[in-house]
Amino acid sequence: MSVETRQITKLFGKQKALNEVSFSIKKGELVGFLGPNGAGKSTMMKIITGFLPSDSGEVFVNGQKNMSKNLEIRKNIGYLPEHNPLYTDLYVKEFLEITAGFYKLEKVKKRIAEMVELTGLGDEQHKKIRALSKGYRQRVGLAQALIHDPSVLILDEPTTGLDPNQLEEIRQLIRETSREKTVMLSSHIMQEVEAVCNRVIIINKGKIVADGGINEIKNGKTNRNQVVFVEFSTAVKSEKLIAVEGVKNVELHGDVFEIESTGERDIRPAIFDFAVKNQLIILTLNEKQQNLESVFHQLTQ
Repeated sequence: MSVETRQITKLFGKQKALNEVSFSIKKGELVGFLGPNGAGKSTMMKIITGFLPSDSGEVFVNGQKNMSKNLEIRKNIGYLPEHNPLYTDLYVKEFLEITAGFYKLEKVKKRIAEMVELTGLGDEQHKKIRALSKGYRQRVGLAQALIHDPSVLILDEPTTGLDPNQLEEIRQLIRETSREKTVMLSSHIMQEVEAVCNRVIIINKGKIVADGGINEIKNGKTNRNQVVFVEFSTAVKSEKLIAVEGVKNVELHGDVFEIESTGERDIRPAIFDFAVKNQLIILTLNEKQQNLESVFHQLTQ
């Protein structure tokens, strides 16, 4: 595994920001790390990168235990914090030269040229950072996170404050980067995660509440209840439907029933049997399709 956390717990005073959090990320995965404000996303990312120690638990990067003082392992990690820290009085190339110096890179000019091309900073490389737009500042942040060619890339809210055009540009850059690296990013924008990531980890109140592929999460592999819409040819009392095995709740919207199950098991066969036994004709029977945002709300509210 490129990244593995084992029973990570972090306290801030009496508040438990992380509560025995465990997960692993394979090489080449692009994982979205989701959760409401205060769920523990940024804290977890800082612990993975070694910027913040945990109170208990362990983090492994490329199979080696990572701690705040382990500089050799941290060389394999690229990190873009939520609030992109940049020296705005420096020129772009000057800033990247200083960053390259931190890692004692060889052939610095060549590496800077590669980063400028990769992140699309060609027209901006001779400007001071304070003169750049938010989108280009994020590109500079990505360039500094990538300049030492890390195998693991941690991005905390990398697209905050970007306009739609800038969003797509940064997303494409992240996609291209993930082909050769393990990438973990946090975001509040569900559409962004659906568009970019192939796996999602959802955290709430310091605990993992879902972990799986995008389609798995949306299709109910997170212990959520199934919801179906059904319309019969004749009137039916809700009391009869709620008595069907596996049905938790029934609501009538006009002529269409919205039926919620008690668990993951498909309740459509039971509804079909109910119709046969009661000599009813089913006009429509459809499962409610959920997007990532609706599942997120269910798991975190």
